[in-house]
Amino acid sequence: MSVHAVSDTASCPLQWRLFVPQEWADDAVRRQKTGIPQEVGHREKWRLALDILDELAGWGLVPPVVVADAGYGQNADFRDGLSERGIGYVVVIRSDVTVHPHDVRPTAPAWSGNGRRPQPRYRDKPSSVAALAACHGRQAFTEVTWREGSRGPMRSRFLVLRVRPAGVRSRRLAQAAAAAGHGHWDGVLPEVTLLVEWPEDAEAPTDYWLSSLPAGTPPAELVRLAKIRWRIEHDYRELKHGLGLDHFEGRSWTGWHHHVTLVTAAHAFLTEQRLAPKADTAGSPSTRSSTPSRTC
Repeated sequence: MSVHAVSDTASCPLQWRLFVPQEWADDAVRRQKTGIPQEVGHREKWRLALDILDELAGWGLVPPVVVADAGYGQNADFRDGLSERGIGYVVVIRSDVTVHPHDVRPTAPAWSGNGRRPQPRYRDKPSSVAALAACHGRQAFTEVTWREGSRGPMRSRFLVLRVRPAGVRSRRLAQAAAAAGHGHWDGVLPEVTLLVEWPEDAEAPTDYWLSSLPAGTPPAELVRLAKIRWRIEHDYRELKHGLGLDHFEGRSWTGWHHHVTLVTAAHAFLTEQRLAPKADTAGSPSTRSSTPSRTC
């Protein structure tokens, strides 16, 4: 798995981690043959992502916002890990994620004075983001243009709602946050933004994101960030098909890391060449014979 720096015009891998399945981590023979370091074991991909972000922070590279696909966005622990690090996020989620409306508050029955004091909780069942979006109707969605594509402006229809993600894990994380601050949890789940896309030609909403950015973030900015992963996916195709990222057939830990390092360096060089001024102009890499090429 990898973490990339990305803008509207380019992306570049910053760091990689090789995921080690549990069966490999527990297999001493495999570990010896492939040279997996002793300190490396099985670690979930979302934890590897946070590990990379921590390492990058040590280099002075703290992202203003993280975008991620549903493999990470679905995970409340990952989202909470970003929030604990002060990093905003706009992440993809599935349509079956359940949430409460932002203005609903938990309540607790009156305490009789006997037994354990009742804890506050949400009395109404949460709804899936798909159901919540559908109940607002197509008329609640607004057209947003987020970039210029090869065939013209990229636009679709979106809905922005403030919600509170439900589920046992969300409650546990909120309780843990209260405990860490030596406070009493009041039962209120954290509030985030739900972004939903419903294209004009679709029968129902098609895509969903959760964002921890401030409530006043303009919808156009939310959409731009939600859609910016296209840039990484585009460059991933170049990494794979043009530079051989997925052509590695070695069988060693060191070999794989050498391979991805060289592919990343080649991609950074090509990215610079593509974005830099053309030859025979001031600042062009082709005319800077004595100046080392910049890297991402």
